[in-house]
Amino acid sequence: MTEHGSKLAALAPPRVGPYRSEAFESPLHATRTAAWLGLALGVTFTVCFATGLLSHLIQHPPSWFSWPARPANLYGVTQGVHVTTGIASIPLLLAKLWTVYPRFWTWPPLRSLAHLVERVSLLPLVGGSLFLLFTGVGSIARWFPWDFSFPAAHYAASWITIGALIVHVGAKVTTIRLALRRGGEAIDEPEPPSAGRTRLSRRGFLTAAFGAAGALVVATVGQTLRPLAPLAVLAPRDPRVGPQGLPVNKTADSAGVIDAATDPAYRLVVDGNVASPMSLSLDDLRSMPQHEADLPITCVDGWSASGRWRGVTVRDLLVAAGAPATAEVRVSSIQTRGPYRNAVVSAAHVADPHTMLALELNGEPLHLDHGFPTRLIGPNRPGVMNTKWVGRVEVR
Repeated sequence: MTEHGSKLAALAPPRVGPYRSEAFESPLHATRTAAWLGLALGVTFTVCFATGLLSHLIQHPPSWFSWPARPANLYGVTQGVHVTTGIASIPLLLAKLWTVYPRFWTWPPLRSLAHLVERVSLLPLVGGSLFLLFTGVGSIARWFPWDFSFPAAHYAASWITIGALIVHVGAKVTTIRLALRRGGEAIDEPEPPSAGRTRLSRRGFLTAAFGAAGALVVATVGQTLRPLAPLAVLAPRDPRVGPQGLPVNKTADSAGVIDAATDPAYRLVVDGNVASPMSLSLDDLRSMPQHEADLPITCVDGWSASGRWRGVTVRDLLVAAGAPATAEVRVSSIQTRGPYRNAVVSAAHVADPHTMLALELNGEPLHLDHGFPTRLIGPNRPGVMNTKWVGRVEVR
């Protein structure tokens, strides 16, 4: 090295890890900023996880779990909260990662056992968070650039992520407590250099992050909260658009049921634990006592839309077949493939007078894409459990 080069090296700021000390000079890379963002993410992720877990239990109920039929819109509220908190987490997570990424290069890389636990938990926490938000947004936009099962992968990743979050918070609890103390900062780790000036204050940065989260919520929640529908400019679905005024996720063509659903020889079979098994034509169903109700379709993608349904109540159908009063049923579609071609209707939902095999929607015969010749519809049920193109009702 030349004498000139040696002098320049001597004048250069010392390195801290792989970067020079002035590499991250913004005061926004501070523990207090990260703590507030982490607190917000802890709330949104916890609520999102709890409502997602509830949806999973409703669709795959263990023996100890029972989901009521009323109030009719309860599932719509929980799933709307699930999608909304997930969307709100996007700008918060990006802001959090930008705030804390200089700490990935602090030196020495490991300072204590707690620091090791914190570092190890970052991989499943950050990776799981990004995976959940990416796949979740893809799902509500009906964009699936992957070959794996979204529900199974999303469910497994949520447990991994929430577990990593608990471990991470446990390792950082003292730092978080000190940082959130009014006017305080964490004392157990060095802050990034802050000699440089920034035009954006810490308060301004947090306001921008929370404001972006709020703006995304307002611009999407209208697909569930109908009074805000005019503001839902970023909502992936408009619940008013679709055959007979309701959206459709799976068409009859994509389900491969057009020929079977329009076959004049169609029959609805009612069998299982009944005194009198039945095979009913569409005319037979129309000749039975009809019931009308305003019921929502609530999709796991976050949108909800209501319609006026008319058809035969499941309770009347079971009475005609001589089924036990406390029976539950398994409803099967004439669709031959797909994960949601069957749905279990619990005894509580069977007993509800609004649980029916619908033949009409909004005063017209069911559109083929809405499940013609008949579909299951009931209060407080996920849309995927309102089976379309019903071909069999098995009493258990």
